[in-house]
Amino acid sequence: MKEQTHDFMDGKGPVPSHIHTKGGGWVADTANVYDSAYIGPDARVSGNARVSSDARVYGNARVSGNARVFDNARVYGYALVFGDARVHGNAQVHGNAWVFDNALVFGDARVYGDALVSGDALVFGDARVHGDAWVSGDVRVFGDAQVKRGVYTFTPTSITRSDGYMFTLQSDGSIVAGCRDFTPDEAKAHWGHPEHHKHRESMAIVTALNAIAAERQ
Repeated sequence: MKEQTHDFMDGKGPVPSHIHTKGGGWVADTANVYDSAYIGPDARVSGNARVSSDARVYGNARVSGNARVFDNARVYGYALVFGDARVHGNAQVHGNAWVFDNALVFGDARVYGDALVSGDALVFGDARVHGDAWVSGDVRVFGDAQVKRGVYTFTPTSITRSDGYMFTLQSDGSIVAGCRDFTPDEAKAHWGHPEHHKHRESMAIVTALNAIAAERQ
């Protein structure tokens, strides 16, 4: 029987490969994909990567190098997971996002848009890294924190209100909380309005974050 090969467009040319039974995507023979995992028809798994448990890789996503995707994790869209990265739990990586180096994304975290997560960064809990944010180094993004723009080589500052609502300072000094994304002046106008829910506590948080942003300039 003729050996099957596939070119994963990684500069190595055609390598021995097979089509995964669950989903129909190409998998290099050097990679390890469990029967329980799903690899969509346009997704690819190469190198020494491992996709196990009930993980799903689909769309045009790529998992390569020594990366691991497991548990109920999802990698889809045009996302790339490579190097020694790990994506697990119920985490999702999608859009044009990249997770690489020794980065870990787990829990219910999501990395999407054009975001990059690299170095020894950890993204976990219900955290969101999206937009064009780049989280690298020993950064920790966790809880309900949202990072959506700029470069982070330090853990972003977040303050949680008494009702669990988390405010996260962005690298450009803006503040993101829930669906809100404000400049410092917009944050003061919105959360400082006397009729706004918990406006006193909210303004105390905004004032503290603005002071931290000023010190970092």
